[in-house]
Amino acid sequence: MEPFRALTALAAPLDRANVDTDQIIPKQFLKRIERTGYGEFLFFDWRRTATGEPDPGFVLNDPRYNGAQILIAGKNFACGSSREHAAWALSDFGFRAVIAPTFADIFFSNAGKNGIVLARLSETQVATLLNNAKTIPNYQLTVSLKAQTVTDNQGFSATFEIDPFRKFCLLEGLDDIGLTLRHEAALDTFEAKHDQANWLKAK
Repeated sequence: MEPFRALTALAAPLDRANVDTDQIIPKQFLKRIERTGYGEFLFFDWRRTATGEPDPGFVLNDPRYNGAQILIAGKNFACGSSREHAAWALSDFGFRAVIAPTFADIFFSNAGKNGIVLARLSETQVATLLNNAKTIPNYQLTVSLKAQTVTDNQGFSATFEIDPFRKFCLLEGLDDIGLTLRHEAALDTFEAKHDQANWLKAK
């Protein structure tokens, strides 16, 4: 997992509340066994028309937001089922941070395990950012995990809270496997002693 310290990037406005995980990554794409390749299916039902063509009315199809790495969304983002594929799809598409007033609890955990920083700001603050992203060309935000701030060059500044353990993991780029491997030497020692004990018992 890539460490996250601070990111300055283009921000895309998804001005919708209660975006559920079935919209983030529809169920028909959950048959894949890999954790990659989900980006092309992100928001598939919104990004595509009934004939499969890109819907020009959907924000992520707007050329102004090509390459956006920060998503601004409405409250209760990623509600619904607990599928981790939602975090995989957002990450694979290129998003490294999502800003919203509230997030579903399980998604909040899944996102952190996949290197995505979630910044919870007030509805008023998010409304300001949504408006800026819609009206200011090439609108960029800086999300600093170390300082726990969201800022822009228009004078906006806000702080967000994050669990210290989750912050540590994101700063260090540690997912669950990475956390376990930090104790690799101790695990190897334990396994060697365990194998030796079993060998002695068998004699």
